[in-house]
Amino acid sequence: MAINDSWRLCPWADVLYGCDGAWWRKNAGVSEFDGLRVAQDATIAAQFPDINQVKCRRGIARIITDKTGDIGDGRTSLFQAINLVVRAGPPRVIGLVGADMRLDYGIHWHGPHGEGLNNPRETTISCWRESIDGIAGQLADLGVTVLNLSPVSTLKNYRMTTLREFLAA
Repeated sequence: MAINDSWRLCPWADVLYGCDGAWWRKNAGVSEFDGLRVAQDATIAAQFPDINQVKCRRGIARIITDKTGDIGDGRTSLFQAINLVVRAGPPRVIGLVGADMRLDYGIHWHGPHGEGLNNPRETTISCWRESIDGIAGQLADLGVTVLNLSPVSTLKNYRMTTLREFLAA
């Protein structure tokens, strides 16, 4: 699964997820992506009928696994994508690529979002880090191993490994 502009690095991904309606609009629904496109924004799903909507429970920073099909919010697309992946399986292993959770190496791997889109500040990144690290125990209880493949990541609750080791396993 790719999140937002990450699909450009792996256009072969099966799923593209984005929570930000402005991002979907700016990118015209990313019609060139061949896989499943998923958003939590109902207006985006209405505007782009090929985008599937998942309901996101605002203010919930835990993985939701009940029968509703909803996902937790966690204040970030990464959190929501993890919940979406867990709902689909759950998987045995999730590898986080590009989850650096810091600004001193630059804003996103692709640089700042363009006009009309928000870019994170340190307070935002801190909230994201708290949400993602906060679900480590819940994921472990669900039998999901999360490996952090981002060598400069500031996440604390996931074992670090390399992409090479992850792919070889």
